[in-house]
Amino acid sequence: MSSHCPAQMSLFEEPTSTATRTPIQNHSAHPHSTILLRLCVLGSGSSGNCAVVSLGDSAVLIDAGFGPRATAKRLQNTGLTLGDVKAICLTHADRDHFNPTWLATLVRQRINVYVHSRHIYSLYRIDGARQLHRAGLLHTIDNRSFEPIVGLRAHTVSLPHDSTGTEGYLLEADGGRIGYATDLGRVPDEMISRFVGVDLLAIESNYDPQMQRASGRPAMLKRRITGGHGHLSNEQAFEAVCRIVDRCPRGGPAHVVLLHLSRQCNDPSLVRQLFARDSRLVDRLRLVKQHEWTGWLTVGAA
Repeated sequence: MSSHCPAQMSLFEEPTSTATRTPIQNHSAHPHSTILLRLCVLGSGSSGNCAVVSLGDSAVLIDAGFGPRATAKRLQNTGLTLGDVKAICLTHADRDHFNPTWLATLVRQRINVYVHSRHIYSLYRIDGARQLHRAGLLHTIDNRSFEPIVGLRAHTVSLPHDSTGTEGYLLEADGGRIGYATDLGRVPDEMISRFVGVDLLAIESNYDPQMQRASGRPAMLKRRITGGHGHLSNEQAFEAVCRIVDRCPRGGPAHVVLLHLSRQCNDPSLVRQLFARDSRLVDRLRLVKQHEWTGWLTVGAA
């Protein structure tokens, strides 16, 4: 994949820019390298979503659903600070994925924000968000490859969610690949194809269908969540993971991280029982909680 430098745009135009465990041993052409590609999910759920990807001395956030102070506090466990964050890649602009309190920090610390053009106007509805464009920090990523930090290549995959969808991310550095997808109503074939061969797969597993049906949620909300443009059920997530693993010649991802579990309509024990049907997944599985970080998951040495 090739990188593309963001193009400048008129203030009146839509952006048009062209984004701890023992490390896995990597016996590549650079056996003594210490540049590791790592991911840590700081929290995931309806109250906020944020993951940090680090490569060397730089870091990228996937979503920023917690404010900068809360994010800084969670980052303390990782050994990073907000000063290490050079970019944010947004899946979409819902409040639990982009907290408006970030705006002043982004401008002050010159943190780039990468977002698909179909989410720009949702972002612009946030008071003060246009200052990101005026500061030259807002870049669109319309199905193009880009480099949110040096050495980290990124590409998006479009996912169905509500009216504007979301973006999944394939992140690559020499020696490691990460697939990240959350808030999708169903699994498109393109996502499966993109994520075959990743070393770490992070995917939404939002609800248990029976718990969803039995919940006291309004019928309209239930239809939205389960209707193909809302969220993935545990069964849909399990099927997607198995399809990816089945197509991987080397046994599939070393880590399978399940995101955005509903606190009302899901149960971690049910999720683990379901994924235990495939013995290949049992030791790779990590369920993300809303208020706890996952620890660093290392996927390769550059």
